[in-house]
Amino acid sequence: MFEEIAPRYDFLNHFLSFGIDNNWRRRVVREIWKRFNERLTSLRILDVATGTGDLAIAVSKLHPARIDGIDISPSMMEVGQRKIDSKGLTDMILFREGEAERIPFEENNFDVVMVAFGVRNFEELKSGLKEMKRVMKPGGLMLILEFSHPDSFPLKSLYTFYSRMIIPLFGKLISKHHQAYTYLPETVAAFPGGETFLAILQEQGLQKLRQIRLSGGIATLYCAEK
Repeated sequence: MFEEIAPRYDFLNHFLSFGIDNNWRRRVVREIWKRFNERLTSLRILDVATGTGDLAIAVSKLHPARIDGIDISPSMMEVGQRKIDSKGLTDMILFREGEAERIPFEENNFDVVMVAFGVRNFEELKSGLKEMKRVMKPGGLMLILEFSHPDSFPLKSLYTFYSRMIIPLFGKLISKHHQAYTYLPETVAAFPGGETFLAILQEQGLQKLRQIRLSGGIATLYCAEK
């Protein structure tokens, strides 16, 4: 599915979110800066399910030593590579094919492990989180940005209508893929977010757990440390 929608993926993300997704990624950048502001240039960062590299590119503004991105879709990374080349970030951001449940790096390797809008697609959620923790250095930071559900009226009702009706309609028209943007709201609805997800992170032995609700709860940034 991701192979097929890769050419239109970036446009649809920004179009369907009205560009707010860029603000959410900037919050990830802010959290990294707050945690490591005295040694940003020495950071090793892993972007899991990097897709077309939007989060990696956003975080590159901190000038870390290196950002590795892994994804199961070569076509998505090909789109991302073109963006990285055009921005002169080839020496900083490096892509390789890989999946969350079998991350192709040694343990205790990264200061930051992050994922944006990909954790709900892990084939085995707990296995993926365990792997993310494995490759983090002690004292490292895990940042997980994911869609969630607004709690308050009328945003909750508006979001439900938009995600169930508008996103699948325009997603189908623009991507030419009949299932991709029906799949998105279904996976968001099935994802164990909020306190339930924090409990899952705690099961993996992660500490200093926090959740930051964004845009009224449309997205949530989960923060944890090893």
